[in-house]
Amino acid sequence: QVQLVESGGGLVQPGGSLRLSCAASGSIFSINAMGWYRQAPGKQRELVAAMSSGGSTNYADSVKGRFTISRDNAKNTVYLQMNSLKPEDTAVYSCNADGVWYRNVYGNRGSYDGMDYWGKGTLVTVSS
Repeated sequence: QVQLVESGGGLVQPGGSLRLSCAASGSIFSINAMGWYRQAPGKQRELVAAMSSGGSTNYADSVKGRFTISRDNAKNTVYLQMNSLKPEDTAVYSCNADGVWYRNVYGNRGSYDGMDYWGKGTLVTVSS
């Protein structure tokens, strides 16, 4: 099992910045992909940004040039740096881990878990 805990949300004025963090815990050897999704009131959840373990990234068009995703694979942690925030960025931001390799009793790569794991989310409010 994997637990994801997000932090860093809050209230920020338009044009401001926030940095979200998401730490994965469990007996993890590596995670294939980690990413951020968001859901605004009355809207469907959408991908914000995702990053593979090899460093490939994917961004929603609406955040390109403003948001940057990064990972610390040694800490199983993913970050989202959000700059030039707009009121339309207001949403609950949730962390996702897709494809987990667990650590075996020898500390090496063990079994694979193809499930999606989600954090509980952190609220980002952009308002003056």
